[in-house]
Amino acid sequence: MAAGPAVCAEDDLADDAEEPEKGPLRRCLVTRERLPKEAMLRFVLSPDRLVVCDLAGRLPGRGMWLSAKADVIERATARGAFAKAARGSVHVPPDLRARIEDGLRGRVRDLIGFARRAGQAVSGWQAAREVLQAGQAGLVVQASDGSLAERERLLGLRRVASVAPLNAEELGALFGRDRAVHVVIAPGKLADGIAAEAARLAGVAAAGPRQGDAPGAPPEATPPPATAGD
Repeated sequence: MAAGPAVCAEDDLADDAEEPEKGPLRRCLVTRERLPKEAMLRFVLSPDRLVVCDLAGRLPGRGMWLSAKADVIERATARGAFAKAARGSVHVPPDLRARIEDGLRGRVRDLIGFARRAGQAVSGWQAAREVLQAGQAGLVVQASDGSLAERERLLGLRRVASVAPLNAEELGALFGRDRAVHVVIAPGKLADGIAAEAARLAGVAAAGPRQGDAPGAPPEATPPPATAGD
């Protein structure tokens, strides 16, 4: 017989908020899993007890942690997990997941921008191809709305981790262009950071409307897929 879903006692949730924030792992309030903190979301309470997602992990206060997944965020809100962990009433923004998604997308843009300014990122098919063939790529960032065939053709040159957190217009803006489909990041901390933030964004940006979006509105406006590489 299949086991039913785990039920967390209120005291267990509160105990999670009392755990010292040390070491590489954190416990999710909803799933009870211990995961690397880089794959999770930290929440704190503002002075007026508003639940705030601390994406950078630097805000003061006792942290409350969730897995970076859309369904986990929704379940935490529906079950009152934040109030139980905080041992009191809290205010959860109705558009919490939308705020988190937008914040993560901004962090990805910032990190790619840092890589470009540091000379650790190139854009365009030919430049990306040369870096890949030279074995100097740490991460490939591709436009989510770019041509799937072109994206796969580039990745076929050399097996390197790839992510697609932004659309072509967003990527292009970071390089002073109208559009960019292919971006390659040099190995290092920036590539690792972009990969980690893109993974969190992918988990949070699940299909379907977000709480706080207008009825019937899509999560974001996406231009039609491109038919050729940049």
